[in-house]
Amino acid sequence: MTKVTGLRPFYMMKLYSSQTINDIKTRHDFRFAKSLGQNFLTDRNIIEKIVEGSGIGPDDFVIEIGPGIGVLTKEILDIGATVTAVEIDSRLIPILQETLSGYDKFNVINQDIMKTDLNGIAEANKDYANIRIIGNLPYYITTPIIMKILEDRVPAASVTCMMQKEVADRIKAPAGSKNAGAISLAVQYYCDVTQIARAPKEAFVPSPKVDSAVLRFDVLEKPRVEVPDTKVLFDCIRKGFGQRRKTISNSLVGAGGTAKEDIKKVLEETGIEGSRRAETLSLEEFAAISSAISEGGFNG
Repeated sequence: MTKVTGLRPFYMMKLYSSQTINDIKTRHDFRFAKSLGQNFLTDRNIIEKIVEGSGIGPDDFVIEIGPGIGVLTKEILDIGATVTAVEIDSRLIPILQETLSGYDKFNVINQDIMKTDLNGIAEANKDYANIRIIGNLPYYITTPIIMKILEDRVPAASVTCMMQKEVADRIKAPAGSKNAGAISLAVQYYCDVTQIARAPKEAFVPSPKVDSAVLRFDVLEKPRVEVPDTKVLFDCIRKGFGQRRKTISNSLVGAGGTAKEDIKKVLEETGIEGSRRAETLSLEEFAAISSAISEGGFNG
C-alpha cells in the first residue's frame, strides 16, 4: 500500500465518513460515474442494520455486488467472514486494494455482475458454513441482477440488497395486492422477502434523487409452488402484468403458446374468472393456470 505522510491507512479509518470519502476521491482523482449509479453510504447506523439483518456470520463466504470503496465490505470482514467482491468499475480496484489492505480474507474481481459466473464462485467456496450475497445495487439494473441470481439457482442461503424504495415496495408486495407486479411473484416463487432497513437519500454521497430500502431474500429449499414448466409460469406472469389493465382472459393470450380459445378453456378448467386482472391473482392461481396450459398440451 502506498504510504502518505500524515495519513493513517484507510483500512483503519471510517470508510463511511464523508471526509474519508473526499480524501479517497482526492488521493485517487476519482469522480462518481452517474452511468453506474454510484452512491456511497455514509450512515453508520444503517450500515450496522444491513450487516446485522443480512445474517452474515464469521464462518460465511460472502459475494458482494458493487462494493464501491468498501464501506459495507469492511464491516463484513470485521465480523470474520470471507468476501469476494465483484466490481465493474476498474477505477475502484486500486482503491479497494488500499482501503481493505489490512484484510487477508478479501478478494475483488473486476467484472460485470451480469457476466459473472456466480455458481462457479459458489462451487469453489462450498465448504463455508453459508454462502451469502449482499450488495448496493445500481437502480437501473436492480431487477435483472436479482433475477439472474434466482433463476441461475446460485446456492446462496440469502441475498441482501439495497435498492430504490419504490422497487423494494413492489418486490415485497403480497401477491394479490394492488402493488404486486411480475417481479413480486417471480421473487416470491423463490424466496421469503423481508425488509431490514431504510436509507433516506441524505444517507449517501452523492445523494440520489430517491430514498432506498434494503431487502433480504431467504432462498427457499424448493420453489413455493410446483409447476410442470417454470418458463410457462413466468410467461403467464409476465403477460398478465404486461397488460395489467386488461382482463386475464385477454392479457394471457399467447402465454405458453396459447390461443384465445385455449385461455378460455384453461380458465374454465381452473375455475378462475376471466374478468379478473393480474394483480388480483395469487401465485398459486398463476401456477394453476400455467400447469393447465402445460398439461393440456397448449404449449406444444
